[in-house]
Amino acid sequence: MKITWLGHSTFKIESEMTIVIDPHDPTVGPLPADLTADIVTVSHAHHDHNYIEGVGGDPQIFDQAGDFIIAGDASPQRETSPDIKITGVPTFHDGVQGQQRGNNIVFVYDIEGLNLCHLGDLGHLLNPTQLAQIGTVDILMIPVGGFYTIDADQAVEVVGQIKPKIVLPMHYKSKNLPASVPIAPVDAFVTKLGWKVKTVTELDINIESIGEHLQSIILFS
Repeated sequence: MKITWLGHSTFKIESEMTIVIDPHDPTVGPLPADLTADIVTVSHAHHDHNYIEGVGGDPQIFDQAGDFIIAGDASPQRETSPDIKITGVPTFHDGVQGQQRGNNIVFVYDIEGLNLCHLGDLGHLLNPTQLAQIGTVDILMIPVGGFYTIDADQAVEVVGQIKPKIVLPMHYKSKNLPASVPIAPVDAFVTKLGWKVKTVTELDINIESIGEHLQSIILFS
């Protein structure tokens, strides 16, 4: 599969189907004009995460907690199931049970035998029930900029809770964000976590090659 960061908390995953996660609106930067998907997942209903109209292709929309299976092309030539399994885990956008910023959904994707997890705008450490629902994670997309989400220190703790193989930081101060957005750059998280850093434009990965990236922070240029 191929994973591309489209800025802020938006990712595109290309596999048997194309998934766009948390598409952002133009206030935090442009999306590709030709962006299309089969599936869009939305962690919460804020403008920088739910710009569904920015994604073409008449995708299926998932914006609720629950367990979902999307059937792929069941070709007998395939050695692994092409089905994509998506699990939405209810969490909160803040550290006070959603009283400040509401709810948030953590999405877990089972694709090509790998488990990917996107934490949305998670605002707290995870409890045992949430961790059990999330399960084993190979690739973790985690907010690190603070203010609206967990900050660098909390993000390091969450990485310790989930224990992924690869970390993809998101929701930090990047070049497209207006200066007025009060979130931090990625640097503090990278330093505090202490994993090796790899910078890519896109991440091509499968179940055989993931071992090459164990305990890696992937930064997208």
